[in-house]
Amino acid sequence: MGYYNSNEPKGNKKGYFASSFTGLIAGALMVGVILPSVTDMELGSAESTSSPTESVSGLQTASTVVTTDVTEIVEQTTDAVVGVSNLQTAQQNPFASQTNEDAESQEAGVGSGVIYKKDGDTAYIVTNNHVVEGAEEVMVTLSDGTELDAKVLGTDIWTDLAVLEVPGDSITTVAEFGDSSVLQAGEPVIAIGNPLGLQFSGSVTTGVISGTERLVPIDVNQDGIEDWQSEVLQTDAAISPGNSGGALINAEGQVIGINSMKIAQDAVEGIGLAIPVNTAIPIISDLETGGAVDRPSMGVAILDLAEVPAQYRSSQLNLPAEVEGGIVVESVVEGSGAATAGMEAYDVIVEMNGEAVNSVLELRQYLYNETEVGDTLKVKAYRNGELMDFELPLTESIE
Repeated sequence: MGYYNSNEPKGNKKGYFASSFTGLIAGALMVGVILPSVTDMELGSAESTSSPTESVSGLQTASTVVTTDVTEIVEQTTDAVVGVSNLQTAQQNPFASQTNEDAESQEAGVGSGVIYKKDGDTAYIVTNNHVVEGAEEVMVTLSDGTELDAKVLGTDIWTDLAVLEVPGDSITTVAEFGDSSVLQAGEPVIAIGNPLGLQFSGSVTTGVISGTERLVPIDVNQDGIEDWQSEVLQTDAAISPGNSGGALINAEGQVIGINSMKIAQDAVEGIGLAIPVNTAIPIISDLETGGAVDRPSMGVAILDLAEVPAQYRSSQLNLPAEVEGGIVVESVVEGSGAATAGMEAYDVIVEMNGEAVNSVLELRQYLYNETEVGDTLKVKAYRNGELMDFELPLTESIE
């Protein structure tokens, strides 16, 4: 699954969720009939004030101001959502006479961000990693058009989050984080961002939480292999290119998700995805204070056993025939926990703390979600056909 944003690299896309399309379309037809009344009920009834006016042609018209819960929430929170421009030096004509000093930074992509904190003269913004990836400069545009140079404090490729720092003099509105753990399917939400760039800055779409705790496979390095499974919120609020990094807001005006991606396929409508704010908060804290996420490391380079041809599994790894899944250790970092425990290249890991692991994806998910730096990890691995036990002290990852 790739990200759906204005600076998304082109490439092949895999068709996830294809098996559920029939039910999804049928459900969408039903929702199209009943959703308006449900949304009105959940978000509150509209209030309006009007006064008669007379047009130039003499026809009677009415000037009406309509106020709803949505308009009030948007008015309170929209200034906390900003535009984020990824600036990179344009590729120069090799035959041109201009020097490097003459090269100008150009907008390579644009997304959104959420102002979540102001401390003295400094304000902090959370956005997506893929919005600022590869940027030589980052420009933040406030809702009133003010442009600010931003400093990237830290990025995290695994959760697709990044934290920026900007001068806080001109910032007056800071978003409030809610609690994404209590969200329910059907709960109304509002998405605010910059679809298609700053031309449509501060765009508002509404919808509902379509599902919680969705697991979406992510190919981090675009090599066609799933590297991670991201836990996300699913919403039918419209998410378009440029919305990445924007706010998903509940009916209380609290940010409960950071918009991240959309399933972009011809047969799919209304499947937008956001990072739950409860998942994001500890990552944001690490990025703000240390520039990186403090994750445990085993100190090994690894690959899936499935990538090793069958003849080498028996001739070089000496694996029993019944072993079909596992992770092959390619190399061990000197001085690491794996080295301390006595692990070697060509060991095949099959179990961690009593849990079977069959792939690099499973190993990474367990290591990052279930363990911490300083823990001792109990590992079972095959070496020359013999199942061995190891105890690895986990150190801080250098990633």
